Amino acid sequence: MQLLPLTPNCTIVSSRILNAPVAHVYQAFENPEQLKKWWGPHGFTNTFTDFDLQVGGKWNLIMHGPDGANYNNESVFLIVDKPHRVAWYRLTNPLFHMLITFEELPDNKTKFTFHMIFETAKECDAIRNYVGDKNEENFDRLEVVLKTMNS
Repeated sequence: MQLLPLTPNCTIVSSRILNAPVAHVYQAFENPEQLKKWWGPHGFTNTFTDFDLQVGGKWNLIMHGPDGANYNNESVFLIVDKPHRVAWYRLTNPLFHMLITFEELPDNKTKFTFHMIFETAKECDAIRNYVGDKNEENFDRLEVVLKTMNS
C-alpha cells in the first residue's frame, strides 16, 4: 500500500513550531515510552501492545479516555524515514493515512506537522471540525514531554 496523495479536500493538516531540535522531536516519537506520554488529546492515556517502527511494522494501542472508554487503534507503517517523516495507515475507524513530518528550522527548532489523509472528502469532512483542536492538545502534551527530555 502507498501513501494517499495530499489533496486539500481530503487532508487535514495540523502543525506547530517546537522549541526542540529535530533529533529530540523524532526521539519523542520513536521511543514508545515517550510517545505514550503525549499521544492523544488531554486526559488520555495509552497502552501499546505493538510498536514496530519499520515499514510494514504494526502499531497497536489502546487509548484510554478520561471518561473510562477505551479506543482500539491498529495501524501499519508505510514510511519510516528517520528523522524526516513517518507514515502509517489505520486499520480501525476512522480510516485514514497519517503522515508526520519533522522539519529542521534555525535555532534548534522543529516544524512538526500531522497530515491526516482520507480517501474521500466526505470522510475527511466528518471529523474536520473537531480534530484540529484535538491535534493541538497532542502538540501541547508533546511540548511537555520535550521539556522533560531536555532537562
